[in-house]
Amino acid sequence: MLAKAATLAADEVVIDLEDGVARADKERARANVPMARARGTLAVRINKGSAEDVAAAAAVADVIVVPKVESPDDVAAVREHTSLPLEVQIETVLGLVNVEAIAQEAQVEALLFGPGDFAASLGVPVLTIGSGASEYAMARVAVAAKAFGLQAIDGPYAALDDDAALRASAERALALGYDGKWAIHPSQLETLHDVFTPSPEEVERARRILATDGAVRLDGDMVDEATKKLAEGVLARARGIQSVD
Repeated sequence: MLAKAATLAADEVVIDLEDGVARADKERARANVPMARARGTLAVRINKGSAEDVAAAAAVADVIVVPKVESPDDVAAVREHTSLPLEVQIETVLGLVNVEAIAQEAQVEALLFGPGDFAASLGVPVLTIGSGASEYAMARVAVAAKAFGLQAIDGPYAALDDDAALRASAERALALGYDGKWAIHPSQLETLHDVFTPSPEEVERARRILATDGAVRLDGDMVDEATKKLAEGVLARARGIQSVD
């Protein structure tokens, strides 16, 4: 899996030491971390409270993913052991209550919404990770991220053979202001790239909007300075994707 991950056209590869590893295999998984590579950013998700995981991750990773963060203290505890940037997962109701304070912690560069653990924490009666995700929780995480200059990333959708549901989940995240979404299988990458990449038509219309002056009519819409900010966001997203590719 590590060898295959190194070849994937993903913006970020997350090597998982937490939920993706059986308890009996934690030490063996940690020993394999130095073999990890990625075409884009290389991240390692640690087990919460494990200084050994942080040390292993820091030796190879560009960023560390901290799961189940519920307070600024959880971030500070990891920061004691590394100067690497941190991506923190909001996966419980307590984490959501404290999300604005968490977003302001030093070294945090992204907030990640964890739909499976959050649904369990809230008591939502679903059995597929990503289904029944709370739009309120997702929106609050996105607002906190953008308020403090962080990226907002949605968690995975676990139904591997339901592309329509995956696309709908990704489109919901995009509509709520998220910058991307986790995949848990290479087969999901194409759909996620398609959803989060502005189309040529969107890019061209954004450029035409930016060429206007004042409040005018364009293609049947009223466009003004607020519309230009929307257009700038589309072009920024397109440039960010091109720079990764």
